[in-house]
Amino acid sequence: MLLTRATEYALLSLEIIKNAKHPIGVEFIANELNIPKSFLAKILQNLAKNEILISRKGAKGGFVLARPIDEITLFSIVVAAENKYPAVFDCTQYKESCPNGAVGMCAISPFLAKFQTKVNSFLTEMTLGDIFEK
Repeated sequence: MLLTRATEYALLSLEIIKNAKHPIGVEFIANELNIPKSFLAKILQNLAKNEILISRKGAKGGFVLARPIDEITLFSIVVAAENKYPAVFDCTQYKESCPNGAVGMCAISPFLAKFQTKVNSFLTEMTLGDIFEK
């Protein structure tokens, strides 16, 4: 499940927003990327709620980055876009997403926890700057 279209659209939108000289509206981004406006609006609202973007209202409103690209981690983008913590497998070490509620008693739980920790670490170390500036 790790990355869905929501994360993809978030990253593509962030590239447009980071290159803009003024706030960019949802409609412009949706048209530019040829994606549904309503779906994108929810993603961008989640990014704003998680302090990745700032939403400016009004005729010249839209979205701008809340901080420099080197301070915005991929982990924070994934969490905001997906509206939950990333999970490599449907079966995870997170109690709320374990299909049988047996976290800790499952034979593969230690492996899953170790693997997920490495993925989370990678996502936390990677920033927008790493993605777009190199």
